[in-house]
Amino acid sequence: MAEKPTVILSGFADEAANQKTAVQQFCAFAALGLQYYSLRFIDAGQGIKNVMQLTLKEIQYLRHLEDEYGLNVASIGSPLGKVKLRDVEDGTKNAYIPFKKYLKNEVQRACELAHAFETKLIRGFSFYPPKGANPWDYLSQAVEQLGAIAEACHRSDLTYGLEIEANLVGQTGELMRELHRQVNHPALVLIFDAANILCQGYTAAEVFEQYQMMKAGLGWMHIKDYRHPRPPQRQGHVDEDALRHFVPADMGDAAHEIILRDFREQLPKLHQRLHRRGIPGVFLDLEPHVKGGGQFGGFSGPDGFGVALRGLCRVLDYVGIGYRLRDFEDIRCARGF
Repeated sequence: MAEKPTVILSGFADEAANQKTAVQQFCAFAALGLQYYSLRFIDAGQGIKNVMQLTLKEIQYLRHLEDEYGLNVASIGSPLGKVKLRDVEDGTKNAYIPFKKYLKNEVQRACELAHAFETKLIRGFSFYPPKGANPWDYLSQAVEQLGAIAEACHRSDLTYGLEIEANLVGQTGELMRELHRQVNHPALVLIFDAANILCQGYTAAEVFEQYQMMKAGLGWMHIKDYRHPRPPQRQGHVDEDALRHFVPADMGDAAHEIILRDFREQLPKLHQRLHRRGIPGVFLDLEPHVKGGGQFGGFSGPDGFGVALRGLCRVLDYVGIGYRLRDFEDIRCARGF
């Protein structure tokens, strides 16, 4: 019998920690059997910070703590690309930073962090057009800026993952496909997230269509789901801080079993492509938001994260995708037995 295609399970560890301390995050992930985490918000001894604000002392502390808990970083969960394309007042709190300055400071900082934590992946976004504007009208500027980011990552031997999300230029599968096609750079891949599509008012059938549009450019997936409290209605601007209906992958409207069954057939070739860029495999990165989400993060708690992980594992078992959680042999090896 042929071996199952496999994925690497990971997640945004800050979602599993009530106070977001490093010890809480790492304890939760070790107990759940995970060996990779994505780094976004964390308290490394000097208060809760976004990964982009970590000091050298905090980085060194986290690296030592990773060894203690047997963890590796899957991706730098940066907020890159969550700034305005144009310096116009549009009623949002989104910042505008001139792109040359942004590329020199923020993008370079994210690359330095990726090297410091020995990961090849940086998660990012596709920039905000003015609120209420047609994102297609801003596609060319987003392509230009994303191309420069991809090239900066490539020069650092890194890969930039572009996440689909409401309100950004890359808010639909069609837009994401076009961004990927026009940037046309080996260091740019797409990140599919079903809930980020559903919460814009799309149906399960439409989510699968958008997955199909993104499929050729996919590098990895974020796993969270959404359950509409009433029949879905297409929204324009989405108030992300008001979203309250995220659920595990086996309970929502996205039909993850259909998406992942199709994705299963892509895994062997995708694994080969990623391996050529020094990436250990195809990540499914849990970002469950089961206790709430927002523009820059979400929360599940250790209990909610465990429920979300088990829900994903049930779907993976059902569709025939392999994965690995820690077992007794890992404990024996860690203790030198």
